[in-house]
Amino acid sequence: MQKTVVVEVSRMQKHSKYKKYYSVTQKFKAHDEEGRYHTGDKVLIKETKPISKEKRWIVIGKSQ
Repeated sequence: MQKTVVVEVSRMQKHSKYKKYYSVTQKFKAHDEEGRYHTGDKVLIKETKPISKEKRWIVIGKSQ
């Protein structure tokens, strides 16, 4: 996992019956060739062809 970063994406979803919002979190493994990104960085990812068993994303840059 030297060239891999785990990106956590959270979003709010509305419950169909109770009409309340709750948080849903997903984790994606993304390829980082140079190892530039570290814990706490906000990054942009793009879907690509499968790189390994679980990696189907690539980091394209930092977000502001």
